[in-house]
Amino acid sequence: MRKFSAETAPALLLTLAGLLFLPALGAKGQEQASSETVPLLTLDQAVELAIADNLSLKIAGLEVTKSKFDLYATKTKRLPAFNTYVFGSALLTPLSFTIPAGALGTYQATGPIPPTNKPITTDAGTFNTYVVGQASQPLTQLYKVHLAVREKELSSEIDSEKYRATRQNVVTNVKQAYYAILQSQSSLRATEASLKQYEELDRVMLVRISQEAVLQSDSLEVKAKLAQEQYKLLQTKNELQTRKESLNDLLDRDLDTVFRTEEVPGISLEESDLKVAQKTALAQRPEIKQALLNVQLANYDRRLAKAQYIPDLSFAVHYISPFNVQFLPKNIASAGFEFNWDPFDWGQRKDQIGEKQAVLDQSRLQLKDTQSKVLLDVNNRFRKLQETRVLLSVATAAQAAATEKLREVTQQFGQQAVLLRDVLQQQAATSSANNDYEQALLAFWTSKAEFEKALGEE
Repeated sequence: MRKFSAETAPALLLTLAGLLFLPALGAKGQEQASSETVPLLTLDQAVELAIADNLSLKIAGLEVTKSKFDLYATKTKRLPAFNTYVFGSALLTPLSFTIPAGALGTYQATGPIPPTNKPITTDAGTFNTYVVGQASQPLTQLYKVHLAVREKELSSEIDSEKYRATRQNVVTNVKQAYYAILQSQSSLRATEASLKQYEELDRVMLVRISQEAVLQSDSLEVKAKLAQEQYKLLQTKNELQTRKESLNDLLDRDLDTVFRTEEVPGISLEESDLKVAQKTALAQRPEIKQALLNVQLANYDRRLAKAQYIPDLSFAVHYISPFNVQFLPKNIASAGFEFNWDPFDWGQRKDQIGEKQAVLDQSRLQLKDTQSKVLLDVNNRFRKLQETRVLLSVATAAQAAATEKLREVTQQFGQQAVLLRDVLQQQAATSSANNDYEQALLAFWTSKAEFEKALGEE
């Protein structure tokens, strides 16, 4: 390689040093221009849109609505029941009644009434109607209805916890998708800056070749690096677009909806100790609340099975009205108590109670299993968050060191103390350090979102 002249070395130094700052200024100008035309989508806004419009969350919300209506319907069984039955028909055979002689009494003035047997006949083919009305108020059944209502209330609470779990999943997915977009945007800016550096360096190398100040192989190496950065830029743009489409899908928006994001927030304060995190998760996780409610539900289900031994007793009012039927009264009303009980069921009720007891025991074991899994999840997320926090500190230090090293190498290159290859290698190292930092920052905030979900928070 030929040495640079004393006149050309300072110019090349200024050119390479300017490459470190011009891309950042250009990116900043583009960002300011885009902010005037593209709507800003903050993380809080994205979460609100997802909660309002996400399809899976809407489906879970409808399940809660369904369970509430089912509860309201069960409560109506406490109230009196009314039943009306109307039967209109034509007789296939005559309907006959016979009043025996003297059935209505025997008197000295008139003798027996009727004096002889008196037949009363409704001819066949005559159209007649029977109207039957009934109103009954359950009495002993109220205890069973109370248990059934409590079951429905627990089922509604379980559906509410499922909705809360779905909501937490949606919020976590939105946060992770948003942070992934931020990471892609940062990678895009770094790639664009690196590409501009190689483009300018390629231009400088062409000038230096014409001056016979560098070798042809050096220029070809720069062109190879430039081609690699162009390919990386295309990959990063495609990745960014895919991640934006994924976020729009989570928000139930058109996939092509254009938006811009906020900058990545700084590192949050360190989380509390592990014991506090475990207690918080046991108190807030929807899975544990569902398991607790399932235990209560199984207990009420077993009590309801035992209540089947209680006979059904109701207060009832009956009304019967036959039309176009001779001799029978037109209005028959009565009030009293209805009693219904099946004393022999061949052990069916006992077997059902045994089944419900097994379900209760199973739900208690599932509660313990759920609590154990939640604690394992919290412990794992807690340690993972600690790791990503430390990794981010390491990446931050490495990024600062690589940036300073690039500045020093560039300066040395201007003094002809290092080769061009050293500058290219340090540029690659700096680009890698920047990428490692962005990846570490994304990993930290992703772990933070997963840890908040593990605690049962949004």
